[in-house]
Amino acid sequence: MLEQIAKELQLKPFQVEAVVSLIEEGGTIPFIARYRKERTGNLDEVQIRDVRDRYEYLVELGERKEAVLASITEQGKLTPELQKALAQAETKQSLEDLYLPYKPKRRTRATLARELGLEPLAKLIVEQKPTTQWVEGFQREHPELSAGELLSKARDIVAEWVSELAETRERLRKMAWGEGVIFSQVKKDYAEVKTKFEQYYEYQEPVRTIPAHRFLAIRRGEEEAILRLKFALPSEAMLELLKSHWVDSALGHAEQLESAIEGAYSRLLEPALEVELRLELKTRADDESIVVFGQNLKDLLLAPLGGQVPLLGLDPGFRTGSKWVVIDPTGKLLDYGTIFPVASSTQKAAEAKKTILAQAQKHRPAYICLGNGTASREVFSFLRALLKEAGVTACQPIIVSESGASVYSASDLAREEFPELDVSYRGAISIARRFQDPLAELVKIDPKSIGVGQYQHDVNQRKLKRNLDEAVESAVNFVGVNLNTASYSLLAYVSGLNESLAKGIVHYRDQHGGFQSRKELLQVARFGPKAFEQSAGFLRILKGANPLDGSAVHPENYALVETMAKDLGLGVKELVLNEKEIQKIKKENYYSEQVGSLTIQDILRELARPGRDPRSSFKAPKLLDEVTEITDLQAGMKLEGRVTNMTKFGVFVDIGVHQDGLIHISELADQFVGDPTEVCQVGQVISVTVLAVEVERKRISLSARKNPATLAVGGKQPQGQAALSKGPQPVATGNFQRDLKTLQEKFRLR
Repeated sequence: MLEQIAKELQLKPFQVEAVVSLIEEGGTIPFIARYRKERTGNLDEVQIRDVRDRYEYLVELGERKEAVLASITEQGKLTPELQKALAQAETKQSLEDLYLPYKPKRRTRATLARELGLEPLAKLIVEQKPTTQWVEGFQREHPELSAGELLSKARDIVAEWVSELAETRERLRKMAWGEGVIFSQVKKDYAEVKTKFEQYYEYQEPVRTIPAHRFLAIRRGEEEAILRLKFALPSEAMLELLKSHWVDSALGHAEQLESAIEGAYSRLLEPALEVELRLELKTRADDESIVVFGQNLKDLLLAPLGGQVPLLGLDPGFRTGSKWVVIDPTGKLLDYGTIFPVASSTQKAAEAKKTILAQAQKHRPAYICLGNGTASREVFSFLRALLKEAGVTACQPIIVSESGASVYSASDLAREEFPELDVSYRGAISIARRFQDPLAELVKIDPKSIGVGQYQHDVNQRKLKRNLDEAVESAVNFVGVNLNTASYSLLAYVSGLNESLAKGIVHYRDQHGGFQSRKELLQVARFGPKAFEQSAGFLRILKGANPLDGSAVHPENYALVETMAKDLGLGVKELVLNEKEIQKIKKENYYSEQVGSLTIQDILRELARPGRDPRSSFKAPKLLDEVTEITDLQAGMKLEGRVTNMTKFGVFVDIGVHQDGLIHISELADQFVGDPTEVCQVGQVISVTVLAVEVERKRISLSARKNPATLAVGGKQPQGQAALSKGPQPVATGNFQRDLKTLQEKFRLR
């Protein structure tokens, strides 16, 4: 099994063996990637996760093989050939194909025919032997059945045999995937109605090329009863394949067999293949989309941070006013209240100005963070004008995504943190804190509520949760966590920890006034050596007694660092940050069976810059004061915006008009781009040009190219957007062209 994985993933067997062994020992993926580089041959988290996932699949496949083998053996139908075929099955699908004829099933037409004793007649049909004499003999005992009925029922048995043959079933599956066409049409009730699925009202594309986002869009349109989804398969070629396998033209008497084959295809195989295509497309779309969602989430969590500065947070609103809060550099709430900056009452607007200026003078916030929801641009314009008029230059307003803030504000955690506050004030605190430190604040929210993908509620939720949780875990451990200030929500994602241990750490911290050393973790209730091994390297104690506790150097290597310092005639404190002395260290002098070049290199890097935060500082996009609504946009307009979401077909950008614009992948750069992640990421500030605007449908087409072609607002989409709106429009070719036309005609008649 390990050799198979190594071959499939193009890794060395020792790397696969090391990963599997470390995971079975309780190692987490971040820990293995960071602190066991020598054992794995420097595999990264993605490679380690691939090994784990493939290993889990093969283990499940092995367990299923055992169950299938036991079932067939119990039936007394296991043959050496079948046993060999089961052992060689490489996928769950091929295993289930082999098991299908022996799988207990509900009563079928073939079952009823067997109960009548018609299996001998079915064998005669398969062997292409005359059936008249056998039928006449059977009729003498069962005169109530006509010859036609007997043959029809016998054909049901043959049809089941044909449909359950693993060899031909797999070949048909490959033909369906290679030559099948998926197409959608609008249902009659919506034919004249504009919906978000309009581009799929008359749409077709080869099954093998349809991307995840288009299939998920069509599927959602079907679920909302707007679209009808169907597959066109190469039926003629498939029937020819089946007949070539079962029919021997030299024997004659093939009429009944051919009729049974046609029945097997139309009644059993074609519907089954369509179901399989749906499931396979859904699985592939889920897997592809989930990877994108996970990467978007990780980019969002690792977005540039505002840093430890005082902030004023605002949750904008019209009727109920805008809730404001002030937090200190550590995120602690200092003050809060409500203003009405965009009210029709001049008195309330004047009071809002007075309140903002008073808070700016009292607390000196570096930024005023506004949620990007209702009234955000109106309040933003109000603040810009106010601060400019008052001559306040040390503070600037910025718009922050508030996705998930309402979820946090109504959560148990928010109630624990701020039991006396209304939910809207908690939301304002979350908005400010997520600008201060996106990672520390966003981990408090269910990843699915942060808004990381278009179809995240349509994909496999179990897989999605696992992937998003691992994306959060990866981001948290990549940055590291301050042991004495982190919330239990953040600590719970640290390698080797869970919510219970995280709460235990916070409880111990509250009782003892903070941790003085990493070793002190072992005094936390239920915190054992394994948890310490997995987590200690990712937990930081700043300005502690041991400077290594504030770095990513693992405690298991403290003795090694002490030896390095001693050899230089220094103490550990004197070695840390001393790049001149660090450069004198010869790595090869400290190699051992457990520690090699990779680990030594990481240690030296940490000694030079202990506990460095890998994230960059925040940069705000420059928004135009005169552009606040989608109707303010004009083709050719140059703007700045922040990437909010990424898909395989392009990226969505917030340009400050309450509606994200889309840069199609063809407009992301002047050169060819195969994947949007090649040129940008979530949270990045980029310059864009408005290509086209459809106000009625709230669609904004953008370009990141230097000199893109633009169209008038309300006009047709530019050529670069054609693939987005329509997608490939293939013409059916080959021997199934007639089948496709027939199927389309059936839809029109309906």
